[in-house]
Amino acid sequence: MVVSPKIAPSMLSSDFANLAAEAKRMVDLGADWLHMDIMDGHFVPNLTIGAPVIESLRKHTNAYLDCHLMVTNPMDYVEQMGKAGASGFTFHVEVAKENWQELVSKIKSTGMRPGVALRPGTPVEEVYPLVEGETPVEMVLVMTVEPGFGGQKFMPSMMDKVRALRQKYPTLDIEVDGGLGPSTIEVAAAAGANCIVAGSSVFGAPEPGEVISLLRTSVEKAQPTT
Repeated sequence: MVVSPKIAPSMLSSDFANLAAEAKRMVDLGADWLHMDIMDGHFVPNLTIGAPVIESLRKHTNAYLDCHLMVTNPMDYVEQMGKAGASGFTFHVEVAKENWQELVSKIKSTGMRPGVALRPGTPVEEVYPLVEGETPVEMVLVMTVEPGFGGQKFMPSMMDKVRALRQKYPTLDIEVDGGLGPSTIEVAAAAGANCIVAGSSVFGAPEPGEVISLLRTSVEKAQPTT
């Protein structure tokens, strides 16, 4: 297998009042990562959680906390997120065009794994330099909805970006986020996505474990057999 599937339930869809229990439930049901949406109310209109919540959750779980920072000034968050126990730190290319090299180095120096995200309107070419840089990002997150709110409809046109990335970088972790579930996973997996963020489709399912398993199987089946 060229890239391994990583299924990341989006904790934005969980019961925030019982975050530790929800995290344990997802890991017990087979989640590889837990996807944490950090929004600043500026880069996106919504305001969600920050480092204090990550720090609290870290005391209750050893899971990989896949943190997606929808913030205007990602540099301001690196140190606090590292101290809080975040595992991955994914920033948006739209706000890091000037200082991404410094940003990626700082993320790595705190022991987190750097990733870069792009909004639906951003051309995929904008992340190529970050994947090919001297200190590269280790994951690209292709947003399949406009960031900021859960429960939106998947945008199939974004699969062109995923295909372009997979063709260019066969071993890169490519994540998709927004509207992913049993009805959209085949398209995403076939395009080359291996890290799957799923919120409502997992948390709203009668059997979330079955959805996690189905998402993983779809990614595995879509892998080239060479």
